Amino acid sequence: MAIHLTHTAPRTVPLDTLHPALAEHLRATQPQLCATGEIPVEVVTRARTEHIEELLKDREGRLSELDAAVARSIAEEQTIADDVEAAYDARRSFGDRASDAIADFGGSWTFILIFAGFLGSWMLYNNAQGGKGFDPYPFILLNLILSTIAAIQAPIIMMSQGRQEEKDRLRARNDYQVNLKAELEIRHLHDKLDHLHRRQLETLKDLRAVIEGNPPA
Repeated sequence: MAIHLTHTAPRTVPLDTLHPALAEHLRATQPQLCATGEIPVEVVTRARTEHIEELLKDREGRLSELDAAVARSIAEEQTIADDVEAAYDARRSFGDRASDAIADFGGSWTFILIFAGFLGSWMLYNNAQGGKGFDPYPFILLNLILSTIAAIQAPIIMMSQGRQEEKDRLRARNDYQVNLKAELEIRHLHDKLDHLHRRQLETLKDLRAVIEGNPPA
């Protein structure tokens, strides 16, 4: 029984179908490959990344980490949008979840009504005892309890607010990357449409010359 081994040729992209600026970049950096007219996909991906990074560099020639990630996602045709809420919640510790739950409950009408009922019941009961209650007026024990609750609750709320600010920063970072990628993709699409339009006009011009009996030089 004969066994036939087949070798898969590397995928290539015609040079004339690429964006003009990208094609010029390849002609300058890969003249040997450009001579064949067919460029391997890996080379095109790497060149597209380099081209986009050049567009995103600031005046001092530096490329930020966020912009580099956007360039890679465009060149590799990968999505960059993340579910920030799910990713952040997945790495929260038990203490983080507990403090967030306490902060949410402490800022709700449920807590306000329950605490108001507790304070009212405490004061009414002790006043009804005629000075013989466990915490008569001016309710020193109640003041101590309230001060203790405030001292504990304040840092818990601050920790929860700090995590919310971090989540907002992550969300803003992801929004920036998504918007930047969309802007570059739209820009690339417009340039590609203009390039295709120019090629169609040149083709129509050549066809008209052939029909009129004047073949193009």
